[in-house]
Amino acid sequence: MIQVGIIGGTGYVGAELVRLLSNHNKVHISGISSVQYKGKSLSSIYTGFYKINELICESQQDVVEKSDLIFLALPSGLSQAIIEKAVQKNKICIDMGADFRFKNEDLYKKWYGRDFINHDLHQQSVYGLPELNREHIRKSQIIGNPGCYATSVELALLPLISGNLIEKKGIIADCKSGITGSGKNLTESSHFVNCNENFSAYKVVNHRHTPEIEETLSNVCRENVKLTFIPHLIPINRGILSTVYTTPKDTIDLKSIYKKYCEFYKNEYFVKVLPLGEVSKISNVRLSNYCHISLHYDEDNNKLVIISCLDNMIKGSAGQGIQNMNIVLGFSEKEGLAALPAVF
Repeated sequence: MIQVGIIGGTGYVGAELVRLLSNHNKVHISGISSVQYKGKSLSSIYTGFYKINELICESQQDVVEKSDLIFLALPSGLSQAIIEKAVQKNKICIDMGADFRFKNEDLYKKWYGRDFINHDLHQQSVYGLPELNREHIRKSQIIGNPGCYATSVELALLPLISGNLIEKKGIIADCKSGITGSGKNLTESSHFVNCNENFSAYKVVNHRHTPEIEETLSNVCRENVKLTFIPHLIPINRGILSTVYTTPKDTIDLKSIYKKYCEFYKNEYFVKVLPLGEVSKISNVRLSNYCHISLHYDEDNNKLVIISCLDNMIKGSAGQGIQNMNIVLGFSEKEGLAALPAVF
């Protein structure tokens, strides 16, 4: 039984990791850490775990020592130093934050205000989007789990970008996310009175997932991909809907594009390309590790529109982290993630 630890186990991502890993047949949660709740039981923070998981929050060092693989569910900037020490102890590390999502240090510094503290570690790490980097993930000791918005937009665009079917500039990603995407710490925008019965854009053309998406897609096609990314907050707990507007290089036949998507994702269990005429909806992926993609063509304006939906806490975060864990450990990718979406 593989021993798995979670550093930052009491935030939304950490708690979701605990919930999902509790249904995994090949790993055991060896420990969780929390600075704020050290010494307290997980069930005293989340009553849903009462008499199911009574783990006591301990120090980061204790979790590292007793674990074979470690999830780091921490704010950006806090994982690098921990991973540097963990790798020296031959631990596998999956960073749920942004510290290992970038290969370009200048981009990371511009958007996160920090430097790489160990360049060798970043050379060893891999961007953990399974549908793109599965073989590299399989051999890596450090995996940077993608951002939730980034996952949704990248999965929407990968078949088009890799097939050189659209213009690489002028892409627009109009995305909506539930409140959990803001994390557990309360902010002005996540106050009930500010988000209930409301729908608002935030960090307009200034969101940190923009450079992550651009770098990932640019690396795929070896051209400079640019997009306008606008996130919105909607008053639901979880879920992301991304409507992505692209310009085809040539006049297209939607049926042929649909076939290309089906071919591209034919071996991807967690990505479902919906039949033409269907529209992706958050409700159809909620509480699952699935991503639904639907395709639409505005012939009058030559715009190919892709709608991508996923649960931001699962395929957009904890579930994808576990999918990466399954890959690196040689398990079935479905292990612990086979739950079907909620039907209502």
